[in-house]
Amino acid sequence: MPAPRTILLTGAAGGVGTLMRELLPAYGYELRLLDVRPVEGAPDAVTADLTDADALREAVRGVDAIIHLAGISLEAPFEKILRSNIEGTYHLYEAARQEGVRRVVFASSNHAVGFTPRPTGDDPLIPIGTPHRPDTFYGLSKCFGEDLASLYWDLHGLETVSLRIGSCFPEPTSVRMLSVWMSPADCARLLHAALTAEDVRHTVAYGSSANTRLWWDLTTARALGYEPQDDSEPYAAALVAEHGELDPANPDHAHLGGPFCTDPPIWPY
Repeated sequence: MPAPRTILLTGAAGGVGTLMRELLPAYGYELRLLDVRPVEGAPDAVTADLTDADALREAVRGVDAIIHLAGISLEAPFEKILRSNIEGTYHLYEAARQEGVRRVVFASSNHAVGFTPRPTGDDPLIPIGTPHRPDTFYGLSKCFGEDLASLYWDLHGLETVSLRIGSCFPEPTSVRMLSVWMSPADCARLLHAALTAEDVRHTVAYGSSANTRLWWDLTTARALGYEPQDDSEPYAAALVAEHGELDPANPDHAHLGGPFCTDPPIWPY
């Protein structure tokens, strides 16, 4: 599809949103920012809750596409996940449908399949068609988002690329992250590919850099036009020296979701 010009970026004050605010304009995008909190340095950003249907519809009006990063990004009580990640995503899709937006890029997560055993040895890479196995209420909300995106394609012709993002940080901070890390520059490349690929209907793809220790299959992401340039391996020696290699007998290490399967980090707000 022709490159969209104006993008609504939800979750613009969050970690990934802050990184993408800096990197995406280089691809020619004009960003309209939205977050439940004020966005530092962006006085024109929309401050609104995802359950505020009227505010969302106004924010969506006139944009070419949406990158949906907003919501709770760790584990939380179900009631909070329900309001922010499930009801909030529904309200965003309704606003997009009502305003005629034709493309959403949805930040799903590897935690939608977090209880999938991680590959070891000569095991094949985890395919994109692996069944949902959420590791938390947070992961469950990402399963819902993927299925909602599928429904809105089938019912309304609203296209979505759902990206099962690993860990997007300037550099990996754990041995597990060596396998699921996505550099900020590669994240921007993947979002650009997801915004501009033709005929995506509803596509699900894993999101990471081309890591030497990669656990999942990036074929679907590459089919969108994504060409990752980075690899976590330069960080491996220091992280392994500090923490040791992953141990399949350790419950924290046995599954794709890592500690989310055993003692998940809790949303602090």
